[in-house]
Amino acid sequence: MLGYYLSLAIRGLRRNGVLTILAIAVIGVGVGGLMTVFTVIRMMSADPIPAKSSRLYAVEIDNWGPNGSSDPLTHDQLSYIDAMALMRAHRGRRQTAMYAVDFAIPPAVRGARPFEATGRAVYSDFFEMFEAPFRSGGPWSPAEDRDGANVIVLGAEAADRLFPRGDAVGRTVDLSGEGYRVVGVLRPWRLEPRFYDLTPRLYQQTEDVFLPFTTAIARKMQSEGTYDCDGRSSPSDRRDMRTSECRWLQFWVELDSAQAVGTYLDFLRGYAAQQEAIGRFSWAPQVALYDVHEWLAKEDMVPDALRVSLLVSLGFLVVCLVNVVSLMLTKFRSRASELVVRRALGASRVHVFAQCLTEAVVIGAAGAALGLVLTSLGLAIERGILRDDYVQFAHLDGGLAAMAVAVAMLAMICSSLYPAWLAGRAAPDWRLQSP
Repeated sequence: MLGYYLSLAIRGLRRNGVLTILAIAVIGVGVGGLMTVFTVIRMMSADPIPAKSSRLYAVEIDNWGPNGSSDPLTHDQLSYIDAMALMRAHRGRRQTAMYAVDFAIPPAVRGARPFEATGRAVYSDFFEMFEAPFRSGGPWSPAEDRDGANVIVLGAEAADRLFPRGDAVGRTVDLSGEGYRVVGVLRPWRLEPRFYDLTPRLYQQTEDVFLPFTTAIARKMQSEGTYDCDGRSSPSDRRDMRTSECRWLQFWVELDSAQAVGTYLDFLRGYAAQQEAIGRFSWAPQVALYDVHEWLAKEDMVPDALRVSLLVSLGFLVVCLVNVVSLMLTKFRSRASELVVRRALGASRVHVFAQCLTEAVVIGAAGAALGLVLTSLGLAIERGILRDDYVQFAHLDGGLAAMAVAVAMLAMICSSLYPAWLAGRAAPDWRLQSP
């Protein structure tokens, strides 16, 4: 029976070619516009670390008080004084202070030019906290954290570039004039977004080089991330902000339960009160913990403009569906005589309804194909205008393609239910009489 309905649907499409093309175009344009915006929003709002997003917490301590800067890029960072106090207290299961650094790395091939590598100074807990995938070797030890050892973990791309013919583990790399022993190499690793530091480059691949935080501090490696100073104790040398109130470090802690979160918050409040009591603060500092989802929501990772665009594209799809209803009404009315003949020959209302709905499904499939083409075109245009680190979001994967097809089919079926129902109710008597 389905094959019979399909053959009738295809013949029906040919009889009303203009209306068929218009219906396909309207559905395709509506679905293409919606899916272009939805694709970017879906990828930007995805959970970057599903297995641990409810256990990793960003720490916030307002060391500037009510009259300090409210710049969101620095308000969520810590001073060195506060970060080191939290590291010494070690109240979480795992924890790390961190900041961004850059290196100039000599080439592996003689005569080639040095290349710039992005780096991050972290504690050894970082790798297990953020599920860094190792290809070989592993993280350095807590003892090497304490000693400020000259050890590093390389990203996959940097390791392949420096040591294309063998494993990098155990080899030595020259970073800005100092030799560092490679203890581990990561597999290709991309967090989308790189939530542990939402300063620039947050949608690019994770860093090329990781080294102990203590080593970076001992060598006075300058932060290449965002930093801000409130003027009370700005350092004369930006390479050493250890005694200042400047905000420049990110701090994350792993907490396994709601009870652990409550205990850690109590500790933060106690620490803030202690700093007020010794005269460092003349106000009651605000403290906070944010898990990954709360952190991304707080930082407004999906811009309001994109949300508005999604609503506009959804409204546009609704307008398209209203037009499709009109087109399908016209299409079925133009074939009223044919449908009445079928009724007179014994077809029930259900059979006529099924025939018309099958025709709508075929149109929906064609509209879905057009919608996929238009979505791909829209994403290609977005790739040309988006920032470099946003470009990766403008692509259509298999799941989104299936969703586009489902949206087109469902939209077409919903917009054809009423026209198909009217067509099935056509009376077979008067239209069969000769004039």
